[in-house]
Amino acid sequence: MTVTTEPVAVQAVKPYRLTPVDGTTPDPVLVEIVAGYLASVEMEVETSISRTSRSPMIRDAHDFRAGIHDRNLRKLTGRSYSALVHPVARDFPLDTMKPGDVYFHNDVYLSEGGIGHLPDLCVTVPVFATRPGEEEPSVVAFVQAFGHHDDIGGCCPGSMPSGATTVYEEGLMVPPIKLWDQGVPNEAALRIMTRNSRMPDALAADLDAECSACLMGARRLTELFERYGCDTVEACFDAMMDATTETYRREILSKIPKGEYTWEDYAEHDGVDEPMLHRQRITLTKTGPEDEGGERLILDFNGTGPQAKGPINHCGDYADGNFLIKWLAPILRNLADSPERMAELDVNEGVVPLIEMKFPEKGTLITPIFPAPTNARTFVILRLLGVLAGVVAKAVDGNMPADQETIRYTGVYGEDFDGHSYLMREVLGGGSGGRHYADGEDTIHVVPDSRNLPTEFTESRFPFIVEKLGLAKDSGGAGRYRGGLGYEKHIRMLKDANFMSIADRSILSCWGVKGGKAGRPFSVVLDPGGPNEREFDALTDAEPIKAGEVVRIRTTGGGGWGDPLDRPIEEVVRDVLWGKVSAEGARVDYGVVLASSTGEPVADVDATDALREQMRADRGLDEPFFDRGPGYERLSGGAKFAEFDFIDR
Repeated sequence: MTVTTEPVAVQAVKPYRLTPVDGTTPDPVLVEIVAGYLASVEMEVETSISRTSRSPMIRDAHDFRAGIHDRNLRKLTGRSYSALVHPVARDFPLDTMKPGDVYFHNDVYLSEGGIGHLPDLCVTVPVFATRPGEEEPSVVAFVQAFGHHDDIGGCCPGSMPSGATTVYEEGLMVPPIKLWDQGVPNEAALRIMTRNSRMPDALAADLDAECSACLMGARRLTELFERYGCDTVEACFDAMMDATTETYRREILSKIPKGEYTWEDYAEHDGVDEPMLHRQRITLTKTGPEDEGGERLILDFNGTGPQAKGPINHCGDYADGNFLIKWLAPILRNLADSPERMAELDVNEGVVPLIEMKFPEKGTLITPIFPAPTNARTFVILRLLGVLAGVVAKAVDGNMPADQETIRYTGVYGEDFDGHSYLMREVLGGGSGGRHYADGEDTIHVVPDSRNLPTEFTESRFPFIVEKLGLAKDSGGAGRYRGGLGYEKHIRMLKDANFMSIADRSILSCWGVKGGKAGRPFSVVLDPGGPNEREFDALTDAEPIKAGEVVRIRTTGGGGWGDPLDRPIEEVVRDVLWGKVSAEGARVDYGVVLASSTGEPVADVDATDALREQMRADRGLDEPFFDRGPGYERLSGGAKFAEFDFIDR
């Protein structure tokens, strides 16, 4: 038997219709009913998982997603992103599937780009219904769930080793397999997976919750097909995709002038090499109406830096970038006419015909070669959101939000007072970027509906006390519209333990745009203000903490939008009153001088006007369109801005 370590190249499945273009148009009311039904099933699946799973990451932090796909593998729902069905359909022909089957995979290189790192475990359940003229049910759709699980093996607790140099160090890789066969679980496969996990009971319970929830979702969808008929429901699916395509072309793409624009941003470290600028570049081309098939966007990633030695690589180039298109597309919603309209726009497979991806040759950060490590690929895919926002900002005179970095993993592990091993890991958010109409939001999370772990839960389960959880003052970038604030969290250990962190933006900052300033970076400090004070690296597996010591975590603030000297004085004073900006920050960042007062802060208007006038006079004449903060100068060898940071470059 020959064992292949390299993934086999497959032909990507293009999005295509289920019904003829000139077919009967479905009732628009029924289309809305079907769309609402799909959304409710997706939410019911997620609710079931959250109520029956066991691990804190799934049950409490809600770091998982569900999705519904049609038999042509198109993502139908737009409530959140999801993985792909492509790898399952590649390895298991649809006509071999049976009711009650459940498929499983987490292999990054055999997931067609849908799985980013090994802790993301994915289950897929086919939906069956009987089509007209057929005697037996056939596959008509899929229900899928994938989420970040606590541990799938590898060389450190949590399966995210910061110094990994191959994927083999990161945990158990499972290509697409049949986990349940017609309702019967594959006990041997489950035993292998749980045997490789440091938390086998939680893993088994989570998988059971996800399989059961997806099977329930499949039953709900079968009822939909039986109620209205397969042809009618599939016609509604096509109408939903067509509506998304035309809505985005009309309301979003029309806001971007025809032309070519280039911008880049960087991850700062990979856990192996010394900190450096790991470049991600996008050249955006907006085509015109003369383009065959209508106006669209071409995203060219050539110029992206080489594959990293450490685990920040992302396999983005599979299936023509199908996953990456749907991951990046929500950024475009910021061009909607209003925030309310933005919230109404779903991102489903209907956006795929509007975006073409062009990838560099194999061996870059987004086209890594097996077995390159990927567990911290979060740094790259989050940065790409910002790169797309930045390149679009250049095209639309800055009318896009400034940068944000709203996810990182921090945690502690060790033994509790009963001698049992534990892992407390949570996904902490950060501040979002200021917008051309409003400040950024505080402490948001990029994963929809995810959240930090409740203090009451963690203190009752793990040997530490949460002494503080609040907003990190002054963390938001200054601007006419201020960046949102990050978290500040203080944890006091009651028993010796180890601290872990998978985070970026500890040197580089979330950039500001159109005069806005960069936010404050991420930091973790042990024993702040004490005799043993020291800063932890943002990418670390096992920093020892003694009982009684405090760890202070401050997450990133979003970048600012617009000139901070244009921010109304009363808004700065209000921020000081609310504890979001310090008196020193008001003076240094906004030029607002507070009068001495024992009560509420009051601005000295004359002193403020004089200081702001002086600050304007001290500025250079050729300011870049983007502000990256002082960390960029450190890693760039002294340059204060990048080649593409000006609006005309």
